[in-house]
Amino acid sequence: MYIFDSVTKTKRLFTPQNPKRATLYVCGPTVYDDAHLGHAKSALVFDLLSRLIRANGYTLIYAKNITDIDDKIIKKSTESGISIKELTDTYTEAYHRDMDALGVVRPNLEPKATESFEAMIQMIQDLIDAKHAYTTESGDVYFNTKSDSKYLSISGRNQDEDETQSRVQSSTCKINNTDFALWKGVHDESIAFESPFGKGRPGWHLECSAMIEKHLAGEGKFAIDIHGGGADLLFPHHENEAAQTRCSSHHELANYWIHNGFVNIDGEKMSKSLGNSFFIKDALKNYHGEVLRYYLLSTHYRSNFNFNEEDLIASKKRLDKLYRLKKRLFGLKNSEIKTDFQKKVLEALNDDMNVSITYALIDEMIQNTNEGLDKNPKDKLLKRDSVANLAFVENLLGFGAQNPFEYFQFGIDEQTKAEINTLIAQRSEAKKAKDFERSDALRDKILVFGVNIMDTTEGTFWEQIK
Repeated sequence: MYIFDSVTKTKRLFTPQNPKRATLYVCGPTVYDDAHLGHAKSALVFDLLSRLIRANGYTLIYAKNITDIDDKIIKKSTESGISIKELTDTYTEAYHRDMDALGVVRPNLEPKATESFEAMIQMIQDLIDAKHAYTTESGDVYFNTKSDSKYLSISGRNQDEDETQSRVQSSTCKINNTDFALWKGVHDESIAFESPFGKGRPGWHLECSAMIEKHLAGEGKFAIDIHGGGADLLFPHHENEAAQTRCSSHHELANYWIHNGFVNIDGEKMSKSLGNSFFIKDALKNYHGEVLRYYLLSTHYRSNFNFNEEDLIASKKRLDKLYRLKKRLFGLKNSEIKTDFQKKVLEALNDDMNVSITYALIDEMIQNTNEGLDKNPKDKLLKRDSVANLAFVENLLGFGAQNPFEYFQFGIDEQTKAEINTLIAQRSEAKKAKDFERSDALRDKILVFGVNIMDTTEGTFWEQIK
């Protein structure tokens, strides 16, 4: 398995420190608003990576943090009159709903910032004791970037002496303009937390380093095997995380660094300031979660993704073909047999998650299977292999997991579904009673809803006519 390392800018063979266990940490959401397509892209990329690592035989410990204390959260809490806990709990639940709809498997660990203050305070103290951090008269604590000879080794930047870092306010109390806050003193009535350094709040970069040390780090050369996140986090966030860990623990933060590209909306970079931050919940109103998953994974993870409805519709048509094949094979049990198709898909994904080849292999498999079944509908070996292939795709890529008939019901409201299901149940009772006149009449009532019904050995199913 080869993955592209953002630091060395090369594909590297993945070799975890522990031959049997891999560790992955991904920067998660700041829960002050609904999740947008950028969140979806990153979550899906690392969901695919986690599935791939496990498919290669490793046990994986995967952690993704929840930032539930932040200046944006405090601002929204103050403006809305809603407590921070209620606000962050609400948006954490919303994030989980969106991720569930996209088929994203929950990480093994999902630590929250508010549950990690002890670890953060300990890391700050360790940095102060090691002379890598200093306190100011205003109660702030800063990391001294000049004390770390490897600073900027992650991002590879040549930073101008006067350049200040994004999201870190310039301060005359800082020794160097590039120094960043570990702890920000608070002297007014705004929300603050007690610490040995005075009342305040942790700096933006601190929580991830502290959480990794608390939950994942061992005795090896690196705290974790892989650290991931969006490309915008490489600097300053990941650079500063790496510096904190390196200087407080005497081991490097991660052996591999993986970053996914940006999401653009119709060619324009997505951002809240531009008003084109497309919420996942809005996209889910019009498209099944698996359609969005299939679409958002359809380009290489390192490339910037241009979201537009024309391409989304085209992706839906490709996924529809998979579900039509699944419907054709409905009711057959998975033998879990290994096939040449599965080997080729795994080889493609092991090449830095090459989804272009993977999707082409899936399209080819669907076409060949349909052609084979057209020629010989009773080909048991072909059916056996095809069912195993679809199950493999479902487990590794996360789509094809729905009942194929229910997949084609998307867009029909719950009340209408209930009415149709009631009529189908009544029709089944009529058929059992051999009341065929009533059965036919009920069938006609069902068809008025613009659906087809199929009687199978597994029961009666229906789908929307498109």
